[in-house]
This record gives sequence, structure tokens and C-alpha cells, in this order.
Amino acid sequence: MPGNGLWRTKSVEQSIADTDEPDTKLRRDLTAWDLTVFGVAVVIGAGIFTLTASTAGNLAGPSVSLAFVLAAIACALAALCYAEFASTVPVAGSAYTFSYATFGEFMAWIIGWDLVLEFAVGAAAVAKGWSLYLQTVLEQVGLPVKTTATVGGLDVDWGSLLLVVVLSALLAVGTKLSSRVSTVITAVKVAVVLLVVVLGIGYVNSANYSPYIPPAQTGGSTGTGLEQSLFSLLTGFSGSTYGVLGLLAAASLVFFAFIGFDVVATTAEETRNPQKAVPRGILGSLAIVTVLYVAVSLVITGMLPYERLKTQADGSRATLATAFQENGVDWAATVISVGALAGLTTVVMVLMLGQSRVLFAMSRDGLLPRGLARTGKRGTPVRITLGVGLLVAVAAGFFPAGKLEEMVNVGTLFAFVLVSAGVLVLRRTRPDLPRGFRVPLVPLVPVLAILSCFWLMLNLTALTWVRFLAWMALGVVVYFAYSRRHSVLGREHGASAVPVVKPDEVP
Repeated sequence: MPGNGLWRTKSVEQSIADTDEPDTKLRRDLTAWDLTVFGVAVVIGAGIFTLTASTAGNLAGPSVSLAFVLAAIACALAALCYAEFASTVPVAGSAYTFSYATFGEFMAWIIGWDLVLEFAVGAAAVAKGWSLYLQTVLEQVGLPVKTTATVGGLDVDWGSLLLVVVLSALLAVGTKLSSRVSTVITAVKVAVVLLVVVLGIGYVNSANYSPYIPPAQTGGSTGTGLEQSLFSLLTGFSGSTYGVLGLLAAASLVFFAFIGFDVVATTAEETRNPQKAVPRGILGSLAIVTVLYVAVSLVITGMLPYERLKTQADGSRATLATAFQENGVDWAATVISVGALAGLTTVVMVLMLGQSRVLFAMSRDGLLPRGLARTGKRGTPVRITLGVGLLVAVAAGFFPAGKLEEMVNVGTLFAFVLVSAGVLVLRRTRPDLPRGFRVPLVPLVPVLAILSCFWLMLNLTALTWVRFLAWMALGVVVYFAYSRRHSVLGREHGASAVPVVKPDEVP
């Protein structure tokens, strides 16, 4: 029902009807296989190549494999909720669109603004990581070329700029072509991950698994002041390295290796049979990466004692390559670096795809300039795609990622909480809607998803929360300064005197 003011909702029927507007119509090209590839492409990235080893050394020891299972369970609970929403409301925008149908316009804007943290900021941060891996690969093949240069006193990361420009062009040409490129690159990095598992098994020493959960060591995992977790700051309870608390802290950390599977939901409007394909894509990709993560973590912790995977005093972290170098298999380090380079390529591409589709949905609703939602002859939002590419290129090419990476985490979890709660709301308010997929055991599963996400959010640093709240405050200012007055829904219900401008009327 429409509602009034900040809480006016956009009906599911209206959201679906808007997908047929000629000037903002997306081409339906994607299949369940394409969506699964997108999900695997965005999730398998830096996490599996760097996070696994360092988390074992610093927090959980061999039990890092169990930490991945716990994180996967939390993700699966949220994934079930995403699957129901995406099959019920097969419209671009993911959590933004879902929130518009359940919590109202203001919360929809907030979640859309929040998703910028997950997608655009995440893409910029990963692009910088890609540039570093490119430099490493070039050095390994005998070309010691720096991927950064100083121009007019300004440091420019030309490696990340090059990546973003190429990927922006691919996404502007068409989502199907992007999927084909993603399929090829994803096949390369999955092959590298499988090589790590198959090759590493031969170097596993079962004694390295004992003790599976090492004894707790007080100290190092909580930090002080705003650098400690919000849970520690609120309760005064200090965490530990290793032990059960170390395992739980590791689960909170490795959860972020799964971030990105929700991007699949943003492509629902471009899918041929979204009611079936989107749930399969979301759950299928999550299942594949979970198996790969657990297998890799078991192999790496079996190849080396966990103490030798700790972060060094100079800040250097252990990676998958570390375990092979320590066992005298140096050539594997080069292969792993190439796999990481391929992995990060698809992560950046799919994050940019997700960001453009969220902004597309917000523009079509008038919360951003309507002209941005116009689609080209190929059925893709070219203006938004190029705009996202420009923003990511500037951020990655000229600014250090720094602590912004941590904001990606809290933004994602916030989105998960709202989507999970939205399933409960929509089940109650619109039980009549056809659902291609239904979350089992409602309300238990959505409630567990909300609780698990809140727990993970509590394990983020207090400083991350401060930055997140500052970003949200900026979003509120933008909403009241522009979005509320230009809302298409508000105009239709007499909430604004600002006329609705069609995308084709904007030069």
C-alpha cells in the first residue's frame, strides 16, 4: 500500500510493471548458469588467496575450516531470504527494491545508499589489490614494472585505472558478453584453486591439525579504543587469539570472503526465468564457494603448523603461496598469483555490475536523476555504467583504499538484516504474492539470519561503525535535499509538486 511521506511503499506489481517501460527496459539474456557464474566470480577473490592462511595463523589455527563453515551458515540463512525476495520481486536493485516494497521509500533510499559501500567502494578497493597482483606477476615473468606512477606530484595507480576502463566498456556493451568473459576468467581461477587443493594434499601432515582448536592466548585480537570490536567496547570483554573466542572471531572475519553473492539478486530483471534461475544462482554459487573455501583451508593448515602462518612483525601476511614456498614448491607461487589476478578481475566486474543496477533502479524511481536510467540499444544502462566506472576509477586510481574496505563489511551485513526482516514483513502483508521460491521454516530462518548478521556486525571495530554512521548521515541529507522531492511515487500520490521527467526527455 502506498502509505504517506517517508514510509510510502512501492507495490510489487508497480515495480514489476516498471520493468516494461521502453526507455528503461533491460534485456533478458541471463540464465541460471550465468547467475551461478556471476556469484562464483564475485565471491572467489582475494579472500581465498590471502585470508585463509593469515586467519589460521592469527586467530583460529586449524579450526579456520570450521570458521568458514560457520560463516557459510550465516550467509546461507541470508541467501535463502534473498532467493525468496528475488523470485517474488524479479526487479533490478536487489535489497533496495525489496526494501521499497516492505519498509517504504526512506528505508529503501538508506539501503540503496548503503549498497554503494558494498559495491562501488568494494570495487575500488579490490581494483587496487588487482593492481598489486599485476605488479607481482610482471615481476615474476621478468618485467619489473611498477603499476603506480607519479604525475605532476600526484600518485596515479595506472594498473587499477586500466582494469576499470576495460571492465566498464565490457559492461556497457552488454551483460551477456560480460557473463561470457566472466565465465572464462572464473574457470581459470577455479582451476587454480583446485590445483592448490590437489597439489597441496600431497604435503599435508595430519599432525598439523592437532590441536584443532589451539588453546586461548590472551592479547592481540581486539585492539584498543575505537580500534577494538564494538562488542568489546560495549562489554569490556577482551577477546583471545585461538580458543573458542578465536574461532568465533575468525568466523566474523572470513564471512567477508563470501561477500558479493547478493549481487546475483541485482540481475533478476535481466534473467529469462527469474523465479527459478535467481534462487538457483544464489544458492548454487554459495554452495560451490563454500566447498572450495573449506577444502583450501584444510589443505593449507595441514601443510604447515599454524604458528608459521602468523602475520610477521613487518606486517607481511601469509598467503596460499606461503605454504607452498615453505614446502619448496616455488613454481606454485607464480600460478597462485596468476589465479589471484584472474580472481580479482571478475570480482571488480561483478561489483560494478551490481552497483550500476542498484543506481539504475533508484534513478528509475526518481530518487536519482531519471535520465540516468535510460537504456541504450543493447538494453543496458550505459550512462550509469560509465558513471560508476568513472567513480570507481577515480577512487582506485588516485586514493588509497585504507579503512574504507572495512565499511564494505558493515554495509553488506546491514543489507542482509533488512532483507531477512523484509521476508517476514512481506509474508504478513502480501501472503497472496506468487513466490517462485519460499524460505523454509519461517519465521525461524529469517530470525536466525538477522541474529547471526547482528553478531557479525558486533565484531566489527567501533571505528568502522563511526564511519558507517557518518556515511548514512550524508545519505539522509541527500534524500531530503533531492530524492524526496523528485520521487516518482511521491509525485503520483501528490507528495510533491515536482513534475516527473521521463528518461527520454533528459538530454
